[in-house]
Amino acid sequence: MTKGAQPKRVIVVGAGMGGLAAALRLRRLGHAVRVLEARHAPGGLASGLEVEGFAFDGGPYILLDRPGLDWAFRALGLALDEHVRLRRLEHVYDVATADGVTLRFHASLDETADGFERQWPRAGARYRQFVARMAAHNRRLRPLLYRPPAGPLSLLRGGAWRSAPVLLRSLGAVLRASGLPEPLREALGIWTHVAGQRLDEAPSVLAFVPALVHDVGAFYAQGGIGGIPQALAGAALAAGAEIEYGAAVRRIVCRDGRATGVETEDGRLLEADAVVSNAGGVGTYLDLAPEIPPPAAQAMRALPLQSPGVTAYVAARGDTRGAYLRFLLLHGRGSGASHVSGVSPRGSSAGIHFRREPSDAPCRLWIRPAAVDPTLEKDGWWPARLLSPMDHARAEREGRAGQEAALDRILEEPWWQAGLDEVRVLARRVPAGWGASFRLHRDSMNPVMTARLMRRGRLSHRSPAATNLFLCGSATHPGQWVSFCAISGVLAADRLHEDAG
Repeated sequence: MTKGAQPKRVIVVGAGMGGLAAALRLRRLGHAVRVLEARHAPGGLASGLEVEGFAFDGGPYILLDRPGLDWAFRALGLALDEHVRLRRLEHVYDVATADGVTLRFHASLDETADGFERQWPRAGARYRQFVARMAAHNRRLRPLLYRPPAGPLSLLRGGAWRSAPVLLRSLGAVLRASGLPEPLREALGIWTHVAGQRLDEAPSVLAFVPALVHDVGAFYAQGGIGGIPQALAGAALAAGAEIEYGAAVRRIVCRDGRATGVETEDGRLLEADAVVSNAGGVGTYLDLAPEIPPPAAQAMRALPLQSPGVTAYVAARGDTRGAYLRFLLLHGRGSGASHVSGVSPRGSSAGIHFRREPSDAPCRLWIRPAAVDPTLEKDGWWPARLLSPMDHARAEREGRAGQEAALDRILEEPWWQAGLDEVRVLARRVPAGWGASFRLHRDSMNPVMTARLMRRGRLSHRSPAATNLFLCGSATHPGQWVSFCAISGVLAADRLHEDAG
């Protein structure tokens, strides 16, 4: 405990990445911590599931920001390599476009750039220049990830002000300025497309991803991303935190503008000196803390929400060679969105045919961990996931039946079955299922990460609506990545600790 700080009884709502990081950090700082988790396992949206002996990641599928996760683990007194086995991906992902082009992204910058050069003269050199510029911006701005949002003045530290013009632009604007061919720009924005978002709305910092891929690397977590929150949960228990599973919180109790504890679904009133919510920022305010002032509630209701999309968990037989991730981008030059209608057997992107129909799903993703870890095969079968974003408004409008029908149509698309001999769908999730399983506010993951919202700093770790109420997780940091959520938990714990001093 820091000199002068008073130990607090803290309840953490939710054992996701942010909640577990906050719990462990608070224990290291000397506070008494009790974590309440509605489900029967840690991790939240980063947890995994097992079906017919196959292990799947439930949510995130790749680690794109190892430096951020390293920082969070060090802040928690842990060495990442001692708790999580990470394998650097060599063939990271492919993007097949509606124009019949397949773009391949490898860990090697030279291999990646040379492939683009063969497709478009001078594109390789421009790609190298783009990666170098984005790497420089990332180095200047990265320290800001490890501090609570502090407004424009924070850019004056460490020369970050030189990257301010980039922060003021959208991802689409940054990519257009690169001079790269349009199909390549669209492929570089795939991390926004898979979230169901437009390039011109997305934050520019997503342009840093290629620099991360080619520098520190993109990683597959041995055994799945779910092993990372499992490691944090074990460390938190070893440090003396209590974790109670199957303990759903009905509401955060606030009296006279102060958080004083929680009420559980089974009717218990648990008192605390402070509450840290990892239950989602918007859901915390609108579902769990109904006493917050109306202006704060109104601001939360105005935020656009991101749907978790539709997912199928599959067992497959066939060729596992190639990229770990295979994206299909469902629009091309001047076409708007499109719908997949056919593919040649065992085909490539050139065999994909498109019927021009309106669709609000910009892409698909086929995740193949067996391309990295052959030990996942069982009797010739290996686990994979097929997913597609789904617009939140559309998901609410169509309801569960419409969501299930959309997933049925995606499963019928033949592009992802290229090179496969046989497939079995083992399990499936649609937004309504995600919401029920993870107690999501309006079946949403978090507010959409727009450029405007990121510049405003997302939601505050220290709630302006109630004293002694703190937030952590993706709603308070730049995105859904496990590293960002872990960093957020550390920062929320530090804010609470400062107030205890």
